[in-house]
Amino acid sequence: MSEPAPVGILLVDKEQSITSHDVVARVRRALGTRKVGHAGTLDPMATGLLVVGVGAATKLLHYLVGLDKEYTATIRLGQRTTTEDADGELLPADDPAAVAAALAAVDDARIAAGTAALTGDVLQRPSSVSAIKVDGRRAYDRVRDGEEVALPPRPVRIDAIEVLAIRRAATPAGAPVVDVDVRVACSSGTYVRAIARDLGDALGVGGHLTALRRTRIGPFAVADAVAVASRERDAPVDAALAARLQTPASAAALLYPTVELDAAAARDLADGKRIAVDAPDAATVAAVAAGRLVGLVEVAGGRARVLMNLPVAGLASTAAPRIGEDGLS
Repeated sequence: MSEPAPVGILLVDKEQSITSHDVVARVRRALGTRKVGHAGTLDPMATGLLVVGVGAATKLLHYLVGLDKEYTATIRLGQRTTTEDADGELLPADDPAAVAAALAAVDDARIAAGTAALTGDVLQRPSSVSAIKVDGRRAYDRVRDGEEVALPPRPVRIDAIEVLAIRRAATPAGAPVVDVDVRVACSSGTYVRAIARDLGDALGVGGHLTALRRTRIGPFAVADAVAVASRERDAPVDAALAARLQTPASAAALLYPTVELDAAAARDLADGKRIAVDAPDAATVAAVAAGRLVGLVEVAGGRARVLMNLPVAGLASTAAPRIGEDGLS
């Protein structure tokens, strides 16, 4: 008898210089399954937490995309780049001597005031090399084709920019720079490299991001994540990696209140029926039966309406073919 296909949420600590798509490909090979997706892309330059869904748990990824996030980052003041991060080309200063003089006047107090001014509910202009679509094409594709792209500001929430360290240094060419290590807590959709750009502009010296690490997505922390090594296509299934999968029920319980169903109610819910539940009204509740996630429901007036179902082994549902359909791949 063949082993059941793996199902669950995997927290991956992405290494630098690979894409989020590369991580998905590695997990597919390591777990021996095609049905893998991720929530929340990280740029190749960035490291840190990537939440990966495996099997039917890919259906949960839609509910993870909008979670708040936390990062550590290094902002280099005194230099601008074409991409607002270290992957771009350095832009020459119009007046290097003026930049050096302005940078000398940037003390710790001005840096603290500058970061504080960027927090709260703000309108942030996304980077022109972001993945935002402009008339059906990604902004970064238009920039690569030589177009000038200016994206309109978007509302985001930046809860905190904590200055961790400030280091004054010089580039190999002798130009002065100031590197500022920060911790950023923010809403989904916030661009940390835009924070680096805006801080540099506010201080009159320019700025870009030289390092970025995502440490948290909602309740999920990079401390609980696992590195995914590069693997050949014919490599054996990685049982140790499969053991690190969080069950859909445990992952959903971190996000939402839960309600326990008996077998009959679980079957009815699996068939898409509205069922009576003993739970307070809530926009989203995780419905669990015998330790397995049956689905996510909306509760109103003591009745649950299905938002998303998961296939659960052992439920004799008349709608089994419909339940077996998976979301992302």
